[in-house]
Amino acid sequence: MHTIPPPARVLVVDDDEGLSLLVADSLREAGMEATAIQSGTQALESLRTQRPDLMLLDLKLTDLSGPDLLDHLKQENIPVPFIVVTGQGDERVAVEMMKQGALDYLIKDARMLDRLPVVVKRAVEKLERERSLATVRSALLESEKKILSVSEAERQRIGADLHDNLGQQLTAIELLCHSLREDLRKQPDLESQMAQICRFLQEAVAQTRQLARGLTPVLLGSGGLADGLAEMVRRMSQGSVQCDFICTSKVKIRGENVANHLFRIAQEAVNNATKHARASKVTVTLSQNRDTVQLQIEDNGQGFPKSKKHASGLGLQIMQHRANVIGATLETRSVPGKGVKIICTIRKHE
Repeated sequence: MHTIPPPARVLVVDDDEGLSLLVADSLREAGMEATAIQSGTQALESLRTQRPDLMLLDLKLTDLSGPDLLDHLKQENIPVPFIVVTGQGDERVAVEMMKQGALDYLIKDARMLDRLPVVVKRAVEKLERERSLATVRSALLESEKKILSVSEAERQRIGADLHDNLGQQLTAIELLCHSLREDLRKQPDLESQMAQICRFLQEAVAQTRQLARGLTPVLLGSGGLADGLAEMVRRMSQGSVQCDFICTSKVKIRGENVANHLFRIAQEAVNNATKHARASKVTVTLSQNRDTVQLQIEDNGQGFPKSKKHASGLGLQIMQHRANVIGATLETRSVPGKGVKIICTIRKHE
């Protein structure tokens, strides 16, 4: 069952008392709630306590001009959607006000009252669409956060199980095999088979530990994000790529979820650089100032191609998505043939 939305609330601000009352009556006939105020000062006082859906604002008020009223609202952080009303010959001023945020404008002429309901309804419908879209986006982002949170929690649980259960059991079996191998030294065939079993178990233990580290890369209690990044860089440096990690001071991350997303962004960027960009050097830098934490990954690879289509692959989309989830900004700088720099910045209080 669809609910009927309440009527739009419009504040009419015009120092021409007769015209402001006519405008308010016209809006009421069109099914809206309208309040008329004849001065900018009174409008400012009213807006401090009550927020209409839309304001119809005369630009040439005698006590406080329309632009001055808008400046006061901006300084006091009182966002109010508005339509400007101006006299004939001032269309250029009205267009300039639209560049500053006005939804539309009306000219004071003989046809103003006829055009008024159409212009106002169009603005109200636009605002409703934007609010609905913002609600959907907010709900989608919240759902994505929950999905990623559940996924990350399950990943950490599996990693912990691998490390604490399977890893320890394999290690115990490996020790028993080494003990049994000593007992079988007088039987070369059996000793050789046991040596092979020991090698297989050592490889299984190493792979299990590697899987556990990959699934739970960031443990806040043991050094946090910096340690996780340092370990990742150390492993990458064992190959043909020079990978460096720079962190000159202790960086405090507000939560494990944020730290894990930052780690995954760095991991994705490093993998892209080494696997696709043919980089021979990658530098990961973690830093902070008073307000923000910044993660930077820079490589000397091929860079992104000039075509935007090919420069926005799945890896970048995943990094951008993770940044959105934790409220961070992701900036990408690239020159073809000269590498890529990815900068992820998040405010400490987010």
